Amino acid sequence: MDPHTSAQDVMRCNLCETALIQMHCNTCLVNLCKACVGEHVSADLSKPHKIVDFKDRKSTPIHPKCKSHNKERCDMYCKKCAIPVCSNCLESNQHLGHELSKILRVLNEKKGLIIKERKKLNETIYPMYQNIASDVQNRMSQLEKEYGDLSTAITKHGEDWHREIDKLVKRLKAEVDEMKNTQLQTLQKHLDEINKNISEIKDEINSMETAIDTNDMSKLLNVMSNLHTYRNLPHKIIPSVPKFIPGKIQGEELSKMFGALSSSSLTSEKHGYSMKTTQKSPEVRSSPPVKQLLDEPETVTTIDTWNDQLYNVACPSDEEIWTRGNDRTMNLYSINQGSLLKSIRTKSGNIPYDIAVTKNGDLVYTDYHDRTVNIVKNEKIEDVIRLQN
Repeated sequence: MDPHTSAQDVMRCNLCETALIQMHCNTCLVNLCKACVGEHVSADLSKPHKIVDFKDRKSTPIHPKCKSHNKERCDMYCKKCAIPVCSNCLESNQHLGHELSKILRVLNEKKGLIIKERKKLNETIYPMYQNIASDVQNRMSQLEKEYGDLSTAITKHGEDWHREIDKLVKRLKAEVDEMKNTQLQTLQKHLDEINKNISEIKDEINSMETAIDTNDMSKLLNVMSNLHTYRNLPHKIIPSVPKFIPGKIQGEELSKMFGALSSSSLTSEKHGYSMKTTQKSPEVRSSPPVKQLLDEPETVTTIDTWNDQLYNVACPSDEEIWTRGNDRTMNLYSINQGSLLKSIRTKSGNIPYDIAVTKNGDLVYTDYHDRTVNIVKNEKIEDVIRLQN
């Protein structure tokens, strides 16, 4: 049985190809039996061979191979050329004067960026596309219902007519079905594109998770995120259902008198969906949300507010948060960075009693002692309500 091609055979030594694997060279990435270790080391004394037990082979990071020197591994990274470099590259002065960094530091930064982007894809982009797909499916269900109501209205009106208008009724219903099928096909195509994006996002998340778990730095460096592509959400397609306009029964010009269908339409809104919220369509507003709350609360970030006591928080967006403690200052923090972005002191110098955020993202606070409700616009404070008694 061929040890290189058979999935059923046990793993064999790369040198003798007969003995079972017991050791591993982290330098050359070669699997060895104990008997072949000496032969492998003596075959190339120009490099320090790191021989470990086979079970410990993943404990050491695998440095990428140098593109210019095939036998060398890279432990530095040239920021100007954006490539890993080995000691031979540095000795050749190819990167003289370039900014260099330890490749482990670069890869740790890269892994940190991938973790953040995976988190955004997992927690924001992927759920958003799922919500959009649900929204389109709800619109399709509502479209089916409205077209069903339209067909019922035509049928009911047709029952008041004589047998000779049956063909007319069938023709109009055929027009309804044609309009419905055209719109449903358009929405189905739109849904297929959204589901394709969802599948690609999920694949990218899996790819990122694989890259994070691997110790192969070459694979990690080759991970390219398409987060910016998925931020451009798809257009929102809103179908318009025609109305049935019945006519009076007078026995002449039945086709005209029976009634006609108004034209249907499909409009596409480029900014119909946003990253902050997904508005429910008016037709399906009564439908329950896909997921109102998490099954268990999750810690998004930890922020040091420097307050002895934290009384209130208010979020103007998914990336920022206002806080109010036991002093006269209200602070705006970045949720992702945990850094302080802005501080606002109350106009009266009193401690604010409560805070909130308007739909436009403006901060509102109450002043208990001053008996006012105040709004902060462009860092200027205005009274909204002042109680007299």
